[in-house]
Amino acid sequence: MSQQYPNGEKIISPGTVIVSSGGEVSDVRKVVSPVLVNDAATRLLHIDFSFDSLKLGGSALEQSIGRLGSEVPTVRNPQYFCECFEAVQEMIRRGWILAGHDISAGGLITTLLEMTFANVDGGLRINLYDMAGDNLVKKLFAENPGVVIQISNENADAVKAFLEENNIGFARIGTPTPDKRTLSIADRDKNIELNIDELRDTWFETSYLLDRRQSMNGMARKRQRNYKKQPIEMKFNPSFTGRFDQYGLDPDRWKNNCGTIDSQAPRAAIIREKGTNGEREMAYALYIAGFEVKDVTMTDLVSGRETLEEVNMIVFCGGFSNSDVLGSAKGWAGAFLYNPRAKQALENFYARQDTLSLGICNGCQLMAELNLINPEHKHSSHLTHNLSTKFESSFLGVTIPENNSVMFGSLGGSKLGIWVAHGEGRFYLPESEDNYNIVAKYNYAEYPGNPNGSDYNAAAICSSNGRHLAMMPHLERAVFPWQQAYYPHDRRNDDVTPWIEAFVNARKWIETKKK
Repeated sequence: MSQQYPNGEKIISPGTVIVSSGGEVSDVRKVVSPVLVNDAATRLLHIDFSFDSLKLGGSALEQSIGRLGSEVPTVRNPQYFCECFEAVQEMIRRGWILAGHDISAGGLITTLLEMTFANVDGGLRINLYDMAGDNLVKKLFAENPGVVIQISNENADAVKAFLEENNIGFARIGTPTPDKRTLSIADRDKNIELNIDELRDTWFETSYLLDRRQSMNGMARKRQRNYKKQPIEMKFNPSFTGRFDQYGLDPDRWKNNCGTIDSQAPRAAIIREKGTNGEREMAYALYIAGFEVKDVTMTDLVSGRETLEEVNMIVFCGGFSNSDVLGSAKGWAGAFLYNPRAKQALENFYARQDTLSLGICNGCQLMAELNLINPEHKHSSHLTHNLSTKFESSFLGVTIPENNSVMFGSLGGSKLGIWVAHGEGRFYLPESEDNYNIVAKYNYAEYPGNPNGSDYNAAAICSSNGRHLAMMPHLERAVFPWQQAYYPHDRRNDDVTPWIEAFVNARKWIETKKK
């Protein structure tokens, strides 16, 4: 990986991963978002974990005026801190918390604003009378450990009784105002009204100033201009239920089969090179969709240990093959082109009529390098550097047009959320758009909705017969609601997202070919 800056400086990142900490999560689906639910029939509570008086030492406020302060907040009672934490976890388990945000850098005022920034409508009416102390500045800017949680009015009595029973102090501090885009704050005789949208621009300014040092070709300015004009849109086909049983899937297939291999299931092979890092998510998505999945390394193909003769679908996963030393996927492509056994295995696979292939991110770059999507074209397509010239990682929206793709055909008309993470993801498509089978497009033509500047807003292209698909976004990282940065609130209990349908479609197509 590397980062090139506008002044020409290039920084090479080491190919290592450093994990600073880790923690156990009992149920990843029980997630509390910091985004305020814009519902007047709810209320906000402040829970102080510190058991300490409000202090400004070391706070963002003090630093912004060139001071450190003399007193810093602390946790006076560690046992109480733990009890507060466990109480919040229990309320999450019981489904009482609609939204929540910790008190950290910037204090309560920043917490409240950040809870509203992700929305385009609505605000908050806050009254701090019940909070201890008589200094409004300290109430708003002290960074004593604590949280703000949002609960529904119908659960208010149960929450109050639970907190009191566990001796957890709390203060009711306000309610949402769905029709008013302001943050109104009252504390005894003091009243403040803040424009959320103006402060959101101020909040983003620092990000823009940093981005300006990293992004080229005016992309930093485009991000600043468009950051709040490109909302994630989701549109599911009416037939989608979000349930495993819609597709006849068994999430406990491995356990129920006692680890045995289903000899009747279609075979999929994940082909990987040194540096591939997306194979586990992909293998799991294929497996729960009904495939038997095998792991195939380039060494297997080069040596002749694997010929792909018993495989109906191959997947080239994402990552950084050969650390991108020669450029994205170029070294990987060379392993096929200059090793006779690997080259022959691939050619034989693509010559068959009962096969499918999928390339994701680095795998998409590989398919372009090997010209596997449109070999009939006079001018080859390529994946080139993002227009920003930097690595782009974000969750964004794509539209699936009506199409003949085996994997995406039934998803036509959908708008779905998906992750991208790449430095060379720009589709260069030198021929007219009608010469390409574009089966997924970024929802917006401009950056950052189109994160790389791809021609025709292309996120995925497919062979003319619909069997071979190359895409830069990672659908294997978006098959479960809890994997997505945003998923419709009324569908948070779905088992799967519509992306699973792509893998099920592939399995069903192969089954028809095997009959």
